[in-house]
Amino acid sequence: MALHFLLDEHIDAQVGEPVTLTGPEAHHAATVRRVRVDETVTVGDGRGAWLTGVVESVQPKQVVVRVTARRDVPSPSPRILLVQALAKGDRDELAVQAATEIGVDEIVPWQAERSISRWDATKASKGRARWEAIVREASKQAHRAWLPVVAPLTSTADLAERARGGAAVLVLEPTAEVALSAADLPPDVDVMLVVGPEGGISASELTTLEDAGAALVRLGDTVLRTSTAGPAALAVLSARLGRW
Repeated sequence: MALHFLLDEHIDAQVGEPVTLTGPEAHHAATVRRVRVDETVTVGDGRGAWLTGVVESVQPKQVVVRVTARRDVPSPSPRILLVQALAKGDRDELAVQAATEIGVDEIVPWQAERSISRWDATKASKGRARWEAIVREASKQAHRAWLPVVAPLTSTADLAERARGGAAVLVLEPTAEVALSAADLPPDVDVMLVVGPEGGISASELTTLEDAGAALVRLGDTVLRTSTAGPAALAVLSARLGRW
């Protein structure tokens, strides 16, 4: 499979026109991946533009690719959103990486009651930037035409408000009676999947979300770590929604 590179701005280039990689992406292409003249690569903008092209020139700070084919991929619909509770160590980051590779469309960091990791205003800005960097690299690895959005840090009250906005909200809870594989999914409605921290979602949070219209679902008979629960549930949803 051809190497894939990502631009941070919308790509207008058509077949026969050049696309230029600069900055860190050019350095990555020229120095890290060592692309060569006449090599076929792909280039995207994370918002649906997908170009195939041939490398025309390689310099440490500039790589020029001549477009040989262009495809504009429509945005996913319905969308799958992952609400990922903050977790200790790198467990939440592992979830973000795997979820991106699997195909999540938006990731919402959640400050749950039992989250050991806590983000103040400064940490929230840095943490979101860190998750965005993970999403970018995982999207390149997975050759995704659309980069997932990383939302600002969210509270339980914010989640309840979003649940009232019309999305199908599914909260992973090991004691739930309904399995995710059998949960009702209204047609053509975005699905919001809520994953708690290491200690689970508190009773008060479950009540708040249920009162807002969320449904409690379980994955199976085992209890997964917060780093694996979201990606596992996303795989189930991807199959149910016909993405896989």
